Amino acid sequence: MPLKEALKIARGISLDLVMVSKDSDTPVCRIMDYGKFRYEQNKKLQEAKRKQVVIHTKEIKFRPNTDEHDYLFKLKNIISFLRDGNKVKLTVAFKGREIVHTELGIKVILRAIEDVKEYGVPESPIKPDARKTFSTIIVPVKTK
Repeated sequence: MPLKEALKIARGISLDLVMVSKDSDTPVCRIMDYGKFRYEQNKKLQEAKRKQVVIHTKEIKFRPNTDEHDYLFKLKNIISFLRDGNKVKLTVAFKGREIVHTELGIKVILRAIEDVKEYGVPESPIKPDARKTFSTIIVPVKTK
């Protein structure tokens, strides 16, 4: 149908001519109330946002010489974050001359990865971040 004729019909019944799809060879248009159409589109977007799952990244910081009790406490938090479906960033921060012994920090991260392997797996390898820190990210394992 020609555009002028479609516009004439739409104005005759006090509605709008709305282009629904412009991807095809000939654009697809409808005669409808544009305000109602926008309201329904926004409603669908809001519903989609409500159903969307948001994954947060939690950060747990260690030191190369973290005591056993502190380590276990942080491990418990890591497991609860992974169970909730969040990613966990494990960070080991070095102070002063501790940076000479990077193997101790990497050892702490490897131990944590080993202890939480049934709840999450590393997303990236252990790598140096900013100054005097090493980190990796653990993602939760999909449970069926």
